[in-house]
Amino acid sequence: MERYNFVDLFCGAGGLAVGLEMAGFNCVFANDADPNSINTIRANHPGTLATCEPIQFLTESKIKEYIKDTKIHLVAGGPPCQGFSTIGKGNPDDPKNELFEHFVRVVSILRPNFVLFENVTGLIATKNESVLKAIIKAFQDIGYILNIKVLESQQYGVPQRRKRTIIVGAEQGRAFTFPQAEFGTSFGGLHIPAKTLGGALLELENYLDAQEAKDELHDVDSAMIKKEIDFKRIKCIPEGSCVRYQQDEEKYFPENLRLDLDWKTMKEGRLRENQYHRLSRKKPSPTINTENHHYYHPLENRRFTLREYATLQSFPLNYIFKGRGRAIKRQIGNAVPPLMARAIGREIYSSLRHNIESSNNASTDLMYARSKAFIYDGGKALTEYHRKRRKAAAEKVACAE
Repeated sequence: MERYNFVDLFCGAGGLAVGLEMAGFNCVFANDADPNSINTIRANHPGTLATCEPIQFLTESKIKEYIKDTKIHLVAGGPPCQGFSTIGKGNPDDPKNELFEHFVRVVSILRPNFVLFENVTGLIATKNESVLKAIIKAFQDIGYILNIKVLESQQYGVPQRRKRTIIVGAEQGRAFTFPQAEFGTSFGGLHIPAKTLGGALLELENYLDAQEAKDELHDVDSAMIKKEIDFKRIKCIPEGSCVRYQQDEEKYFPENLRLDLDWKTMKEGRLRENQYHRLSRKKPSPTINTENHHYYHPLENRRFTLREYATLQSFPLNYIFKGRGRAIKRQIGNAVPPLMARAIGREIYSSLRHNIESSNNASTDLMYARSKAFIYDGGKALTEYHRKRRKAAAEKVACAE
Protein backbone atom coordinates (compact mmCIF):
# COMPACT_ATOMS: atom_id res chain seq x y z
CA MET A 1 0.00 0.00 0.00
CA GLU A 2 1.50 3.28 -1.12
CA ARG A 3 2.01 5.86 1.60
CA TYR A 4 1.22 9.51 1.16
CA ASN A 5 2.43 12.19 3.56
CA PHE A 6 0.43 14.76 5.46
CA VAL A 7 0.92 17.61 7.91
CA ASP A 8 -1.50 18.06 10.81
CA LEU A 9 -1.99 21.64 12.02
CA PHE A 10 -3.94 22.43 15.21
CA CYS A 11 -3.54 18.70 15.69
CA GLY A 12 -5.01 18.44 19.19
CA ALA A 13 -5.09 14.87 20.45
CA GLY A 14 -4.73 13.52 16.93
CA GLY A 15 -8.23 12.51 15.88
CA LEU A 16 -7.52 13.51 12.29
CA ALA A 17 -4.06 11.96 12.41
CA VAL A 18 -5.34 8.59 13.65
CA GLY A 19 -8.04 8.43 10.99
CA LEU A 20 -5.78 9.53 8.15
CA GLU A 21 -3.15 6.99 9.16
CA MET A 22 -5.86 4.31 9.12
CA ALA A 23 -6.58 5.42 5.54
CA GLY A 24 -2.94 4.92 4.52
CA PHE A 25 -1.36 8.32 5.10
CA ASN A 26 1.87 9.05 6.98
CA CYS A 27 1.95 11.95 9.44
CA VAL A 28 5.24 13.75 8.85
CA PHE A 29 4.70 16.82 11.00
CA ALA A 30 2.16 17.92 13.63
CA ASN A 31 1.78 21.24 15.36
CA ASP A 32 -0.32 22.66 18.18
CA ALA A 33 0.09 25.39 20.79
CA ASP A 34 -1.17 23.11 23.57
CA PRO A 35 1.65 21.15 25.27
CA ASN A 36 -0.67 18.40 26.53
CA SER A 37 -1.88 17.74 22.98
CA ILE A 38 1.65 17.60 21.65
CA ASN A 39 2.63 15.17 24.39
CA THR A 40 -0.36 13.04 23.38
CA ILE A 41 0.78 13.09 19.75
CA ARG A 42 4.32 12.15 20.68
CA ALA A 43 3.11 9.26 22.82
CA ASN A 44 1.02 7.74 20.02
CA HIS A 45 2.90 8.83 16.90
CA PRO A 46 6.61 8.41 17.71
CA GLY A 47 7.58 8.70 14.05
CA THR A 48 6.00 12.15 13.72
CA LEU A 49 7.89 15.38 14.34
CA ALA A 50 5.55 17.27 16.69
CA THR A 51 6.23 20.85 17.76
CA CYS A 52 4.50 22.95 20.38
CA GLU A 53 4.27 26.54 19.19
CA PRO A 54 1.60 28.94 17.88
CA ILE A 55 1.04 28.62 14.15
CA GLN A 56 2.03 32.27 13.80
CA PHE A 57 5.59 31.19 14.64
CA LEU A 58 5.73 28.64 11.84
CA THR A 59 7.77 30.70 9.41
CA GLU A 60 8.67 29.46 5.96
CA SER A 61 12.26 28.78 7.04
CA LYS A 62 11.07 26.76 10.04
CA ILE A 63 8.64 24.76 7.93
CA LYS A 64 11.36 23.89 5.42
CA GLU A 65 13.64 22.90 8.29
CA TYR A 66 10.97 20.60 9.73
CA ILE A 67 9.73 19.10 6.45
CA LYS A 68 13.04 19.10 4.56
CA ASP A 69 12.55 17.64 1.05
CA THR A 70 9.60 15.41 1.95
CA LYS A 71 6.72 15.68 -0.50
CA ILE A 72 3.52 16.67 1.32
CA HIS A 73 0.36 15.40 -0.31
CA LEU A 74 -2.14 16.70 2.24
CA VAL A 75 -2.34 19.45 4.85
CA ALA A 76 -5.06 18.84 7.43
CA GLY A 77 -6.26 20.72 10.46
CA GLY A 78 -8.98 22.48 12.39
CA PRO A 79 -8.25 25.92 13.84
CA PRO A 80 -10.09 26.83 17.08
CA CYS A 81 -13.78 27.26 16.42
CA GLN A 82 -15.01 29.37 19.34
CA GLY A 83 -16.05 32.23 17.08
CA PHE A 84 -18.23 30.02 14.90
CA SER A 85 -19.79 27.71 17.47
CA THR A 86 -23.56 27.30 17.47
CA ILE A 87 -23.21 26.57 21.20
CA GLY A 88 -23.01 29.76 23.21
CA LYS A 89 -22.81 33.25 21.77
CA GLY A 90 -20.76 32.54 18.67
CA ASN A 91 -18.63 35.51 17.69
CA PRO A 92 -17.49 35.83 14.06
CA ASP A 93 -15.11 38.64 15.16
CA ASP A 94 -13.26 36.38 17.61
CA PRO A 95 -9.50 37.06 17.20
CA LYS A 96 -8.90 33.31 16.99
CA ASN A 97 -10.68 33.30 13.65
CA GLU A 98 -7.58 34.99 12.20
CA LEU A 99 -5.82 31.66 12.59
CA PHE A 100 -7.48 30.68 9.32
CA GLU A 101 -5.13 33.05 7.55
CA HIS A 102 -2.11 31.30 9.00
CA PHE A 103 -3.50 27.92 8.01
CA VAL A 104 -3.81 29.15 4.43
CA ARG A 105 -0.31 30.63 4.62
CA VAL A 106 1.23 27.29 5.58
CA VAL A 107 -0.72 25.57 2.79
CA SER A 108 0.66 28.08 0.29
CA ILE A 109 4.20 27.21 1.42
CA LEU A 110 3.80 23.42 1.31
CA ARG A 111 1.63 23.27 -1.85
CA PRO A 112 -0.01 19.88 -1.11
CA ASN A 113 -2.32 18.12 -3.55
CA PHE A 114 -5.16 18.32 -1.03
CA VAL A 115 -6.24 20.37 1.96
CA LEU A 116 -8.58 19.00 4.64
CA PHE A 117 -10.21 21.53 6.91
CA GLU A 118 -12.80 20.79 9.59
CA ASN A 119 -14.87 22.98 11.84
CA VAL A 120 -18.19 23.21 13.64
CA THR A 121 -21.45 23.48 11.72
CA GLY A 122 -21.66 27.10 12.84
CA LEU A 123 -19.00 27.92 10.26
CA ILE A 124 -21.62 27.80 7.50
CA ALA A 125 -24.25 29.76 9.44
CA THR A 126 -25.66 32.81 7.69
CA LYS A 127 -23.99 35.16 10.18
CA ASN A 128 -20.60 33.76 9.13
CA GLU A 129 -21.21 33.84 5.39
CA SER A 130 -18.75 36.68 4.75
CA VAL A 131 -16.08 34.78 6.66
CA LEU A 132 -16.73 31.55 4.78
CA LYS A 133 -16.66 33.33 1.44
CA ALA A 134 -13.33 34.85 2.43
CA ILE A 135 -12.02 31.36 3.25
CA ILE A 136 -13.18 30.05 -0.12
CA LYS A 137 -11.54 32.96 -1.93
CA ALA A 138 -8.30 32.60 0.03
CA PHE A 139 -7.91 28.98 -1.06
CA GLN A 140 -9.01 29.70 -4.61
CA ASP A 141 -6.37 32.43 -4.83
CA ILE A 142 -3.64 29.86 -4.17
CA GLY A 143 -5.05 27.31 -6.59
CA TYR A 144 -7.48 25.10 -4.68
CA ILE A 145 -11.09 24.27 -5.45
CA LEU A 146 -13.12 23.73 -2.29
CA ASN A 147 -15.73 21.07 -1.56
CA ILE A 148 -17.96 21.75 1.45
CA LYS A 149 -20.28 19.40 3.24
CA VAL A 150 -21.58 18.68 6.74
CA LEU A 151 -20.84 15.07 7.66
CA GLU A 152 -22.42 13.08 10.49
CA SER A 153 -20.03 10.87 12.45
CA GLN A 154 -22.50 8.05 13.17
CA GLN A 155 -22.69 7.36 9.43
CA TYR A 156 -19.05 6.27 9.45
CA GLY A 157 -18.97 3.83 12.35
CA VAL A 158 -18.63 6.31 15.22
CA PRO A 159 -20.97 5.43 18.14
CA GLN A 160 -21.84 9.11 18.48
CA ARG A 161 -24.06 11.65 16.72
CA ARG A 162 -21.78 14.50 15.78
CA LYS A 163 -21.90 16.92 12.86
CA ARG A 164 -18.82 18.67 11.49
CA THR A 165 -18.33 21.01 8.57
CA ILE A 166 -15.75 19.38 6.32
CA ILE A 167 -13.95 21.38 3.65
CA VAL A 168 -11.67 19.58 1.23
CA GLY A 169 -9.55 21.65 -1.12
CA ALA A 170 -8.23 19.95 -4.25
CA GLU A 171 -5.56 21.31 -6.56
CA GLN A 172 -6.73 22.26 -10.03
CA GLY A 173 -7.74 19.19 -12.02
CA ARG A 174 -7.79 16.85 -9.01
CA ALA A 175 -11.05 15.09 -8.11
CA PHE A 176 -12.60 14.56 -4.70
CA THR A 177 -15.90 12.97 -3.68
CA PHE A 178 -17.20 12.98 -0.12
CA PRO A 179 -17.55 9.50 1.38
CA GLN A 180 -20.94 7.84 1.24
CA ALA A 181 -22.65 6.92 4.48
CA GLU A 182 -21.63 3.47 5.68
CA PHE A 183 -23.96 3.06 8.67
CA GLY A 184 -27.54 4.00 9.42
CA THR A 185 -28.45 3.48 5.79
CA SER A 186 -29.33 0.69 3.36
CA PHE A 187 -27.29 -1.03 0.67
CA GLY A 188 -28.90 -3.57 -1.66
CA GLY A 189 -31.87 -3.94 0.66
CA LEU A 190 -29.65 -4.60 3.68
CA HIS A 191 -29.96 -2.05 6.46
CA ILE A 192 -26.71 -1.40 8.32
CA PRO A 193 -27.53 0.16 11.71
CA ALA A 194 -25.33 2.80 13.28
CA LYS A 195 -23.06 1.65 16.07
CA THR A 196 -24.56 2.20 19.49
CA LEU A 197 -23.31 3.51 22.80
CA GLY A 198 -24.09 0.13 24.37
CA GLY A 199 -22.04 -1.72 21.76
CA ALA A 200 -19.09 0.62 22.25
CA LEU A 201 -19.17 0.26 26.04
CA LEU A 202 -19.35 -3.53 25.74
CA GLU A 203 -16.37 -3.54 23.39
CA LEU A 204 -14.42 -1.44 25.88
CA GLU A 205 -15.44 -3.66 28.78
CA ASN A 206 -14.25 -6.79 26.97
CA TYR A 207 -10.98 -5.11 26.06
CA LEU A 208 -10.32 -3.96 29.64
CA ASP A 209 -11.14 -7.40 31.03
CA ALA A 210 -8.45 -8.89 28.78
CA GLN A 211 -5.78 -6.44 29.99
CA GLU A 212 -3.51 -7.23 32.90
CA ALA A 213 -2.81 -3.60 33.76
CA LYS A 214 -5.43 -1.14 35.01
CA ASP A 215 -6.39 1.71 32.68
CA GLU A 216 -5.92 4.99 34.55
CA LEU A 217 -8.39 6.73 32.26
CA HIS A 218 -11.13 4.29 33.20
CA ASP A 219 -11.35 5.51 36.78
CA VAL A 220 -14.91 4.77 37.83
CA ASP A 221 -14.38 6.32 41.27
CA SER A 222 -13.58 9.70 39.73
CA ALA A 223 -16.75 9.43 37.63
CA MET A 224 -18.98 9.06 40.69
CA ILE A 225 -21.46 11.87 41.38
CA LYS A 226 -20.15 14.16 44.10
CA LYS A 227 -23.33 15.99 45.15
CA GLU A 228 -25.82 13.91 47.09
CA ILE A 229 -28.87 15.61 45.58
CA ASP A 230 -27.59 14.96 42.04
CA PHE A 231 -27.00 11.32 42.95
CA LYS A 232 -30.56 10.99 44.28
CA ARG A 233 -31.96 12.66 41.17
CA ILE A 234 -30.11 10.52 38.63
CA LYS A 235 -31.31 7.39 40.45
CA CYS A 236 -34.82 8.44 39.47
CA ILE A 237 -34.06 8.75 35.76
CA PRO A 238 -34.62 5.65 33.59
CA GLU A 239 -32.29 4.77 30.72
CA GLY A 240 -32.70 7.03 27.72
CA SER A 241 -34.53 9.78 29.63
CA CYS A 242 -33.73 13.25 30.91
CA VAL A 243 -35.29 16.43 32.31
CA ARG A 244 -35.97 19.31 29.95
CA TYR A 245 -39.62 20.19 30.45
CA GLN A 246 -41.79 20.63 33.52
CA GLN A 247 -43.59 17.37 32.75
CA ASP A 248 -40.22 15.57 32.87
CA GLU A 249 -39.48 16.96 36.29
CA GLU A 250 -42.91 15.99 37.60
CA LYS A 251 -42.69 12.54 36.02
CA TYR A 252 -39.30 11.52 37.38
CA PHE A 253 -38.67 13.51 40.56
CA PRO A 254 -40.58 13.38 43.84
CA GLU A 255 -41.36 16.84 45.25
CA ASN A 256 -38.33 16.90 47.56
CA LEU A 257 -35.97 16.42 44.58
CA ARG A 258 -37.54 18.82 42.11
CA LEU A 259 -35.58 21.69 40.59
CA ASP A 260 -36.00 25.20 41.93
CA LEU A 261 -37.28 26.60 38.63
CA ASP A 262 -40.13 28.82 37.52
CA TRP A 263 -41.07 27.03 34.30
CA LYS A 264 -43.58 29.72 33.29
CA THR A 265 -40.89 32.37 32.93
CA MET A 266 -38.50 30.17 30.94
CA LYS A 267 -38.07 30.73 27.22
CA GLU A 268 -40.15 28.19 25.28
CA GLY A 269 -41.05 26.66 28.65
CA ARG A 270 -38.00 24.41 28.70
CA LEU A 271 -34.37 24.17 29.71
CA ARG A 272 -31.81 25.13 27.09
CA GLU A 273 -30.12 21.72 27.42
CA ASN A 274 -31.16 18.33 28.70
CA GLN A 275 -30.42 17.87 32.40
CA TYR A 276 -29.75 14.57 34.19
CA HIS A 277 -29.54 12.87 30.82
CA ARG A 278 -29.10 9.13 31.29
CA LEU A 279 -28.04 7.96 27.84
CA SER A 280 -29.47 4.97 26.01
CA ARG A 281 -27.46 1.91 25.06
CA LYS A 282 -29.64 1.43 21.98
CA LYS A 283 -28.52 4.60 20.20
CA PRO A 284 -25.30 6.40 19.35
CA SER A 285 -24.39 8.89 22.07
CA PRO A 286 -25.07 12.62 21.70
CA THR A 287 -22.16 14.86 20.69
CA ILE A 288 -19.15 14.53 22.96
CA ASN A 289 -17.88 18.06 23.64
CA THR A 290 -15.46 19.53 26.16
CA GLU A 291 -17.94 19.50 29.06
CA ASN A 292 -20.60 16.76 28.86
CA HIS A 293 -21.57 17.46 32.47
CA HIS A 294 -25.22 16.53 31.79
CA TYR A 295 -24.55 13.01 30.50
CA TYR A 296 -24.81 9.94 32.71
CA HIS A 297 -24.09 6.24 32.29
CA PRO A 298 -27.08 4.23 30.99
CA LEU A 299 -27.06 1.72 33.86
CA GLU A 300 -24.77 2.93 36.63
CA ASN A 301 -25.40 6.02 38.74
CA ARG A 302 -22.31 7.89 37.59
CA ARG A 303 -20.85 9.95 34.79
CA PHE A 304 -18.66 8.51 32.06
CA THR A 305 -14.95 7.91 32.49
CA LEU A 306 -12.41 9.56 30.22
CA ARG A 307 -11.76 6.24 28.49
CA GLU A 308 -15.46 5.82 27.82
CA TYR A 309 -15.62 9.30 26.30
CA ALA A 310 -12.62 8.50 24.10
CA THR A 311 -14.27 5.26 23.01
CA LEU A 312 -17.44 7.12 22.02
CA GLN A 313 -15.22 9.33 19.86
CA SER A 314 -13.86 6.13 18.19
CA PHE A 315 -10.29 6.53 19.44
CA PRO A 316 -8.40 3.23 19.68
CA LEU A 317 -9.04 1.56 23.03
CA ASN A 318 -5.34 1.74 23.95
CA TYR A 319 -4.83 5.36 22.86
CA ILE A 320 -2.66 7.34 25.27
CA PHE A 321 -3.74 10.78 26.47
CA LYS A 322 -1.37 13.11 28.29
CA GLY A 323 -2.32 15.71 30.89
CA ARG A 324 -4.77 15.87 33.76
CA GLY A 325 -8.50 15.22 33.76
CA ARG A 326 -9.79 18.52 32.39
CA ALA A 327 -7.00 18.75 29.82
CA ILE A 328 -7.72 15.23 28.58
CA LYS A 329 -11.47 15.83 28.44
CA ARG A 330 -10.82 18.94 26.37
CA GLN A 331 -8.58 16.99 23.98
CA ILE A 332 -11.22 14.29 23.55
CA GLY A 333 -14.11 16.73 23.13
CA ASN A 334 -12.30 18.87 20.53
CA ALA A 335 -11.11 15.93 18.43
CA VAL A 336 -12.41 14.84 15.06
CA PRO A 337 -13.72 11.27 15.45
CA PRO A 338 -10.96 9.11 13.91
CA LEU A 339 -13.36 6.83 12.02
CA MET A 340 -14.95 9.82 10.31
CA ALA A 341 -11.48 11.12 9.43
CA ARG A 342 -10.65 7.67 8.05
CA ALA A 343 -13.63 7.77 5.68
CA ILE A 344 -12.60 11.18 4.34
CA GLY A 345 -8.95 10.11 4.11
CA ARG A 346 -9.85 7.06 2.04
CA GLU A 347 -11.46 9.26 -0.61
CA ILE A 348 -8.43 11.55 -0.75
CA TYR A 349 -6.10 8.54 -0.86
CA SER A 350 -8.08 7.03 -3.72
CA SER A 351 -7.85 10.23 -5.76
CA LEU A 352 -4.08 10.41 -5.21
CA ARG A 353 -3.43 6.76 -5.97
CA HIS A 354 -5.55 6.62 -9.12
CA ASN A 355 -4.72 10.18 -10.20
CA ILE A 356 -8.41 10.93 -10.67
CA GLU A 357 -9.08 14.07 -12.67
CA SER A 358 -11.92 16.46 -12.07
CA SER A 359 -14.03 18.99 -13.90
CA ASN A 360 -13.68 21.12 -10.74
CA ASN A 361 -17.39 21.35 -10.04
CA ALA A 362 -16.95 22.02 -6.35
CA SER A 363 -19.76 21.57 -3.83
CA THR A 364 -19.74 25.12 -2.51
CA ASP A 365 -23.52 25.43 -2.46
CA LEU A 366 -23.93 26.97 0.98
CA MET A 367 -27.72 26.70 0.95
CA TYR A 368 -27.50 22.92 0.52
CA ALA A 369 -24.77 22.59 3.14
CA ARG A 370 -26.86 24.58 5.62
CA SER A 371 -29.87 22.35 4.98
CA LYS A 372 -27.78 19.39 6.13
CA ALA A 373 -26.25 21.23 9.07
CA PHE A 374 -29.01 22.67 11.18
CA ILE A 375 -32.22 20.75 10.45
CA TYR A 376 -32.17 17.22 11.78
CA ASP A 377 -35.17 16.07 9.73
CA GLY A 378 -33.36 15.55 6.44
CA GLY A 379 -36.55 15.28 4.39
CA LYS A 380 -37.87 18.64 5.54
CA ALA A 381 -34.42 20.18 5.12
CA LEU A 382 -34.09 19.11 1.50
CA THR A 383 -37.68 20.06 0.74
CA GLU A 384 -36.97 23.57 1.97
CA TYR A 385 -33.70 23.61 0.06
CA HIS A 386 -35.37 22.69 -3.24
CA ARG A 387 -38.23 25.14 -2.59
CA LYS A 388 -35.73 27.99 -2.24
CA ARG A 389 -33.85 26.87 -5.36
CA ARG A 390 -37.05 26.79 -7.41
CA LYS A 391 -37.98 30.25 -6.12
CA ALA A 392 -34.54 31.61 -7.00
CA ALA A 393 -34.75 30.08 -10.49
CA ALA A 394 -38.23 31.55 -11.05
CA GLU A 395 -37.06 35.00 -9.97
CA LYS A 396 -34.10 34.71 -12.37
CA VAL A 397 -36.43 33.87 -15.27
CA ALA A 398 -38.74 36.74 -14.33
CA CYS A 399 -35.83 39.16 -14.35
CA ALA A 400 -34.72 37.89 -17.75
CA GLU A 401 -38.17 38.49 -19.17
